[in-house]
Amino acid sequence: MKVLITGATGLIGSELCKFLFNKHKIIALTRNIAKARRLLDSKIELVDDLDLVNFNELDVVINLAGEPIADKRWTEQQKARIMDSRILLTEALSARIRNCDTPPHTFISGSAIGYYGRQPATVKVGEDFDDPYPEFSHQLCKDWEAKANSAHNEATRVCIIRTGVVLSRHGGALKKMLPAFRFGMGGPMASGEQMMSWIHIDDIVQLILFLIKHQDLSGVFNATAPAPVSNKEFAERLAITLRRPAMFTMPEFVLKALFGEMSELLIYGQRVLPRRALKANYRFRYPNLDEALQQLFH
Repeated sequence: MKVLITGATGLIGSELCKFLFNKHKIIALTRNIAKARRLLDSKIELVDDLDLVNFNELDVVINLAGEPIADKRWTEQQKARIMDSRILLTEALSARIRNCDTPPHTFISGSAIGYYGRQPATVKVGEDFDDPYPEFSHQLCKDWEAKANSAHNEATRVCIIRTGVVLSRHGGALKKMLPAFRFGMGGPMASGEQMMSWIHIDDIVQLILFLIKHQDLSGVFNATAPAPVSNKEFAERLAITLRRPAMFTMPEFVLKALFGEMSELLIYGQRVLPRRALKANYRFRYPNLDEALQQLFH
């Protein structure tokens, strides 16, 4: 197969490339070819412009690019960057797919469980959940998914992956938490009651590979493990795994003072379930948190 990947140097993309480059022809779209060359295998073709890619020759397009959502305070300028980095690129990819004579058979595009907005811990959220909370994360994902779905046609199926908190030692939320927990200063955030819907890095990669392989599948898939936990339980399990205490709570007012509107991602959560992946018989390698953390740290 010939596969185009955007976001190939990111946490998920770089791991995905390791599974694909030996068996398939990979083209990676990147803003920084020199940096990508240092991070990715030399067999991967690098381009910095979509006009350099012949979409008629592609079998699969995997769209994982986007400005990190939780790295900076959400000023209006930063929110515009977060939106534009996803919407404009996805729109460009979809337009090229629609205009092909022989379009790729599969378009897999990223999204996030932020689509659902904040939800009570008691509410179980599957892919058909139709009562999202109207906040920035929901609008971002809604617009992002709409641009991806516009690529759908008789020849091209579209799969949307709504990703939860990806657990990896090499990046993402867990890497940011580790220093505090290793110094014995970790603990829950805000009430600790908010749900954390997480997924091990190996499972998000394997789920994408599963969707590539099973060409009868399309639509939205929650990329989360089947056993979400509260923020408090997550902190306790991580502390036990690291053999450290988890005694320090980060109060809500401190999170709001530090991060502004972006603190909503930390203060609120969703109990998201991967119902469609399970129905399609995807088998999670790390279905519960203890197994995932043990694999990452032992």
